[in-house]
Amino acid sequence: MRKRLFLSLLVLGTVVMLFNSCAYKLSLNGASIPPDLKTIDIQFFENNAQLVVPTLSQTFTEALKNRIRTQTNISIIRGEANATMSGAITGYSIAPVSIQATNSNTAPIAGASRLTITVQVKYVYDADKKLSFEESFTKSKDFTGDSASQEQTLIPEIVKQLTDDIFNRAFANWN
Repeated sequence: MRKRLFLSLLVLGTVVMLFNSCAYKLSLNGASIPPDLKTIDIQFFENNAQLVVPTLSQTFTEALKNRIRTQTNISIIRGEANATMSGAITGYSIAPVSIQATNSNTAPIAGASRLTITVQVKYVYDADKKLSFEESFTKSKDFTGDSASQEQTLIPEIVKQLTDDIFNRAFANWN
């Protein structure tokens, strides 16, 4: 009986040592984060789109920081860090996606519209350049009715989708 217990503990100890020696730590959300990635500098994402919503830069930047803050143990700092994330909002557009029929005397109107936001992101991880990337991320949401009344609801939804995609690209890259 003691030999079995000893062997079981020996096997368990070996398994624990193997997992501790892995190059990446796995978090509960599926993120794969190198153990030496302790700090990140999330720079302000300016809105360089032709159509500018005044609060979008702040909303997006804070949402990205919050996603990293709540889903990882990485400290967000300003200045020198293990990794840097920077970029800009490069696209913000509202376009019709379907036309609603009207009587013959008036011009057709949009039956549904699409709000699209594009963000250019540069992620630089100093310890492992192959994990670094520079990409555009685009998300959109369709809506009906007046765009001014819809934007306050749509922007947070699209920003969440964008931050999810960026987070997954940076920290759950299984390639």
